[in-house]
Amino acid sequence: MNEDFLNILDELRDRCSFPFKITSGYRDPTHPLELKKEKPGTHSQGIAADIRIMNGSQAYTLLSTAFNMGFGGIGIAKTFIHVDIRNTTPVVWTY
Repeated sequence: MNEDFLNILDELRDRCSFPFKITSGYRDPTHPLELKKEKPGTHSQGIAADIRIMNGSQAYTLLSTAFNMGFGGIGIAKTFIHVDIRNTTPVVWTY
């Protein structure tokens, strides 16, 4: 994992004031999900994490804080939120 990303992720957790359960962090480039991609994904670069959310309040807090902190990629699913520090145009998506 990228050390800068881990520090930013820790700051995100501090600002959200609830514990994080990471459901997906670093993925080896040979991981089945990574093999489907044309180029290395943010997980295989060590700059992404999927964070489990338990309710709408946690989702709102996590999303608003991640936006304010300038995360470059934010993906929204029913049970988790993906955050990453990509250095391309910022993007948001749903699963």
